[in-house]
Amino acid sequence: MEHVLKAEHVTKIIKKKEILKDISLELRGGKIYGFVGENGSGKTMLFRALSGLIRPTSGTVLLDGQDIHRSHPPAKIGVIIENSAMWPDLTGMENLLYLSALNRYISKEEVRNQMARVGLDPENRLPVRKYSLGMKQRLIVAQAVMEKPDFLFLDEPTNAIDKDGVVIIRWIIEEEAKRGAVVLMASHVSQDVSDLCSEVYFMEEGRCSRSL
Repeated sequence: MEHVLKAEHVTKIIKKKEILKDISLELRGGKIYGFVGENGSGKTMLFRALSGLIRPTSGTVLLDGQDIHRSHPPAKIGVIIENSAMWPDLTGMENLLYLSALNRYISKEEVRNQMARVGLDPENRLPVRKYSLGMKQRLIVAQAVMEKPDFLFLDEPTNAIDKDGVVIIRWIIEEEAKRGAVVLMASHVSQDVSDLCSEVYFMEEGRCSRSL
């Protein structure tokens, strides 16, 4: 089955200001879609709307033909949004186990494998509050991909990660697309977009247009 994300005339108004302006998209599995634009252009708000974290003021978001706010069970979604956080006093492994228990899609061993996949040691007893910024970001990537989501929303996925980590995260993003996921990525790093994305969209003042 090819996964499809379809946005139809999505608009979001907050305090009488249009944050998203009549956005329509059709994105398919197996591809990585890049979203670029200045701070405040609407990228993060768009990801929130498309992933179901907020409800659009008007318009519809369909994941595999199902309205994201009405489908039961909901689509399998992985998300990294700005200011993502974990429980600071738990270890990385404990954080992922708590999250995996919500849906029970994956086993403890699969959680361990996903943590190792991003370059973190599942046996490390260090609490997340003592992690470096790069380690925290790797952990956030692990939580987004560990349940093999069909739709993956990545807002600045390589933020604060060192060069070796960037190679790992880029490889993971490519693997998720090859697996068949619809992958959306917002990034200020031009090389991330140019190296990974088969289609690029520009965000400006709440509007979204495809790069030719």
